[in-house]
Order: sequence, then C-alpha cells, then structure tokens
Amino acid sequence: MQQPIWNFEQYPSNEPLDDTSVNLRAYFDRMDDAKLQTYSPDWTDEQVIDWDGNFTTEGHLLLLCVMRDVEIDEYRKVIEQCIEYRTQVRPTLKNAV
Repeated sequence: MQQPIWNFEQYPSNEPLDDTSVNLRAYFDRMDDAKLQTYSPDWTDEQVIDWDGNFTTEGHLLLLCVMRDVEIDEYRKVIEQCIEYRTQVRPTLKNAV
C-alpha cells in the first residue's frame, strides 16, 4: 500500500486523541484529495453517508481496530479539520512532489 502524502493523522490537535480519533484521521489521510474537496458541510447527514460510502447500516463509519463508533457529528467535525489542514499544507506538498 502506498503511503499518502498527507499526515493529518499526526498533525497536532487541541483535543486529546484516542485510538479511534487517530484511525479516523488516518482514514482521511487516505481519502483522495479530489473527492475530499467535493465535500460540502451543507449536506444532510444522509448525503454525507452516501458520499463517503463507508458507513454501516447503523450509521457508524466502518473503521477497523477502534474502541468506539464514529458517529456522523464526529465525522463532520474531523473532516472539516482535515480539509483545513490540507488547505494549509497543499501548496508545500504539491511543490515538493
């Protein structure tokens, strides 16, 4: 598996991160940048779930090796942090590649 150019997984956070938080950040690191840029915070929860395509029928993000479920509210919060992170580092990473 090729490592992503992003490193949001290890990017500093103002909040304590447990294993689930770290795995969620790593999940977003592996998301294609073009797809991530199509995300809209204006979408309904159902639209976000359909767009991602990796949620269970119970409405939790399907992540392996986690201690707790990732609900849509946490997903939205963290994806928006990830988008902000990528916006900051994209020019540097694109120039380095």
